[in-house]
Amino acid sequence: MENRGRTMVEFAFYKVDPAWRRQPDEVREKDKADFTCAVEEAADEMMIRSYSLTGIRGDVDLLLWMASPDLDLLRNHAARFLRTGIGRWMTQPYCFLSMTKASQYKDPTAKNEPEGRRLIIRPTGRKFLFVYPFVKTRAWYRMPYEERQKAMAEHIELGHKYPTVKLNTTYSFGIDDQEFVVAFETDIPADFLDLVQHMRESEASAYTLRDTPTFTCVQVPLREALDAIG
Repeated sequence: MENRGRTMVEFAFYKVDPAWRRQPDEVREKDKADFTCAVEEAADEMMIRSYSLTGIRGDVDLLLWMASPDLDLLRNHAARFLRTGIGRWMTQPYCFLSMTKASQYKDPTAKNEPEGRRLIIRPTGRKFLFVYPFVKTRAWYRMPYEERQKAMAEHIELGHKYPTVKLNTTYSFGIDDQEFVVAFETDIPADFLDLVQHMRESEASAYTLRDTPTFTCVQVPLREALDAIG
C-alpha cells in the first residue's frame, strides 16, 4: 500500500480467555515470555506501546498501540502475537485501523508547524491513554469549508486550554468502520474529563454521530500488563 509518507496505525485490544488463568504456573510463565519476546522483536521494526485495561473494562485486558508505514509489517507481527502461547487464548474484541495525515483545518494558534509533523506517531510516554473511534454526521461534510473551519478553530482553542492533554488524531475513511480514531495522552485523568465535558459545548460537537466505545488505558511495561491478566 502506497502511503505517501503517512503512517499506518493500529489500536489492537486483546481479551484473554479466563480459563488461561487456571493453567499451571510454569505454562503461564512460558506463555507470557513468548508473547513478550514477540512484541519486543516487533518493536525493533515499528512503534509499539503496551497498555493495561485489566480491572478497568470487562471486555478487554490489553492494548497494543502500533504504528508503521508498512501495513504488511503490522499485519505480520499481529498475526505472530496470536500464534504465541497466550495468543492462542486471546480474542480481539476491538481493533481499529487508521492512518496519519495532515489536518485540513488550520490551528489558529499554530506558528511555523514543521512540515510532516502529523504524519508520524510520537507517543509522549504519559501514563494514561484515552482512545475511541469517532464518526461525524453527513451534515458536517455538506457545510461550506469556511463554516467548518470556524467551528474547528473554536474546538482547537478549547483543546489548548488543557495543555496537559495531548491529542493524537488518525484517519480511517474507507479503511475501517469509523472515520477517525482519537487517542489522548495525559498524566491527569481529571483534565481529560474536564476537556471532554467542555468540548460538548462547542459547535463542532453538535455534528458528532458516534464517539464510543471509550477505552481508559494505563501505560505499563508489557510484562506487567500480562502479569495483571494472570
